[in-house]
Amino acid sequence: MYKVLLVDDEILVREAISKKIEWNKLGFELVGDCENGKDAIEFVREHPVDVVLTDICMPYIDGMGLSKYLYENYPQTAIIIFSGYSDFEYAKQAIQYKAAEYILKPVTAKELSEVLTRIKEKLDSRKKEEKKMDELTKVYHNYTKNESVIVSRIMSRLVKGTQEVQKSLRELKDFGIQISGTAYRVVVIDIDVYSDLYEISSEQKKESALMAFVVENVSGEIVGDYNAGVAFRDIDNRVCLLLWTTRPQEFRSEVGTICKEIQENVFAAMKLSISMGIGCYVNSLEELSKSYETAANVLRYRYTKGTGIIFDCEEERHKGNPLELEEDYKDISLAIRGNDEEVMEEAFRHMEHWLKSGYVSRNRAISYMQQVLRVVYETVHETERNFMTQDSVLTALTDARNLDEAMELTKRYARKGMESIRELGQTSGERQAVMAIDYMKDNYGNADLSLNSICEYLNISTSRFSTIFKEATGKTFTEVLTNIRMEKAKHLLTQTTLKNYEIADKVGFSDPHYFSIAFKKATGMTPKEYAKGN
Repeated sequence: MYKVLLVDDEILVREAISKKIEWNKLGFELVGDCENGKDAIEFVREHPVDVVLTDICMPYIDGMGLSKYLYENYPQTAIIIFSGYSDFEYAKQAIQYKAAEYILKPVTAKELSEVLTRIKEKLDSRKKEEKKMDELTKVYHNYTKNESVIVSRIMSRLVKGTQEVQKSLRELKDFGIQISGTAYRVVVIDIDVYSDLYEISSEQKKESALMAFVVENVSGEIVGDYNAGVAFRDIDNRVCLLLWTTRPQEFRSEVGTICKEIQENVFAAMKLSISMGIGCYVNSLEELSKSYETAANVLRYRYTKGTGIIFDCEEERHKGNPLELEEDYKDISLAIRGNDEEVMEEAFRHMEHWLKSGYVSRNRAISYMQQVLRVVYETVHETERNFMTQDSVLTALTDARNLDEAMELTKRYARKGMESIRELGQTSGERQAVMAIDYMKDNYGNADLSLNSICEYLNISTSRFSTIFKEATGKTFTEVLTNIRMEKAKHLLTQTTLKNYEIADKVGFSDPHYFSIAFKKATGMTPKEYAKGN
């Protein structure tokens, strides 16, 4: 029986699904139900399941957050998502987190049973493959030439915690491997050119098995020289190290030395670049899965930091302040309006440096670049209503295998936006007028905002600016600024309980009395009359 966890914040839905589905008949056992993603995560940590059936819209942690957690921590768990939300964005996220099925509410017992039947077929197929591999392992157990394959499978089970520790130790003892230490670390090694950072052909996949064999042998020799552990092959031709010691303090620097030596020897022998993730220290074999997971997870930073890097999850990680990127977004917007390619390139250079110098995950990096797409779209759409965010750009950005590829797609879209503005035939004066209005909207609360400060910002003389601004807008600088301030004041008068003098200060008037005069001149009413009437 495959174990199922049901997650939905509506108790009536949970009860209906629990009762209407013939779980045992379909080959499943409903082992629990939770009302939100947070409770579900706690449940799965204590009671691993084969299938999670979850709603999307839930408090604390929603279905997408739960799916992301399962995808990153329990990738073997099948995810079935159901929801009343038919938005395509949810479907795209469901695909991103490898959801097995995505169905819309209301869900009938027949429909869900059909989905569960399909899931069971997939699980049976996977189980059959695992059983077949186990049988092959037993058949070749007595052949020396297959010893490394058998040892690798035992070691994989041990470090992932999928087999009882004592059983693994007994099996390893048959091959003369004895593990003894007071501290342990797992290292995960990826051959960069064959990793998920690149799209590889079927021929390269076959080649990767041979290269992994070389990396395993080089690693095994070096680890053996240090008498520090065992090298073995994990799934997808990844090579792993299980390192142990009885001298934890001295071992900290030794682990880094071992990894650097392996990296250098592999490159010298095969000209292969490898990246290595060093997992956290654990004090018992039962905790090895934690070290393995942290080692595998830290390798995800290759998306932004590049290849050929040794990541130690115990080292302090510098993380930049995302607010720094806000200036880049503004500069990109200004560059598009002002047709200034140099400013745009500088903003992208800073953004790229920021992403590569810190520890930024793939998903977070993509979200920052999606924000750039949004800024570009909104900036261009102000004057070119036909300019659209193409789905193909968003899809390509999500599918990009590394930061360089994603950054180039983002730059290309921004250049296209700049070109669209340029093709409209907008004059330099018109662009400067738009930039001036944007600056006023951002700084209207500053009582010292003046024509001089605007001209200093635009690097233009006051006389020249006054002329082109009047031509472009039909109004003077003062008229436009006053209008912006009055509109903001109207909003504050009707939407807040602020006093007149407080509102005056917020919209850039240092003298409340003068604010009242200016407001009445603009609206025909005093601030008090306007607030009462609206």
